[in-house]
Amino acid sequence: MTVTYRDATPADLIAVDALFRDSFVATFAHLYDPADLAAFLAQFTPEAWAGELAQPDLSIRLAERGDGTLIGFAKVSDVELPVETTGPTLELRQLYLANVAKGQGVADALTQWVKDQARARGAETIVLSVYKDNDRAKRFYARHGFAYVKPYAFKVGEQYDEDEIWTLKL
Repeated sequence: MTVTYRDATPADLIAVDALFRDSFVATFAHLYDPADLAAFLAQFTPEAWAGELAQPDLSIRLAERGDGTLIGFAKVSDVELPVETTGPTLELRQLYLANVAKGQGVADALTQWVKDQARARGAETIVLSVYKDNDRAKRFYARHGFAYVKPYAFKVGEQYDEDEIWTLKL
């Protein structure tokens, strides 16, 4: 599969939102009461996505098939997670893939972009959160040098999940 990578523009946000929703629901919907899931997803409005993209510290990198179909994205910014940092740090806020992109090296390429972004911004550390039972993602992050730091309560509707905060020292 031919994959191209580029930075997101406001025109891409509808596709980013669709991929996010599809991936999140496919991976996590079974964990939530439908009302909690709906409340969580309702936060991701076109205005909210546009507001994020307009933040000067936030970048979104897209992965597209040769036909222009979005198959993955990574979103980075300054740190919002409740973690103490000991130097310049960047947060990997989201990394989502379409099923067709899994196992194709797309996540590796997006993660390399995250590392490159961190270095270009002078960061010494990258932080992220991952659901505690998302073993596939945890194996992936461990393979890229990330390590567990502490638990983190992630709210979906009225439900709190036990996520984990992981870090990578560059």
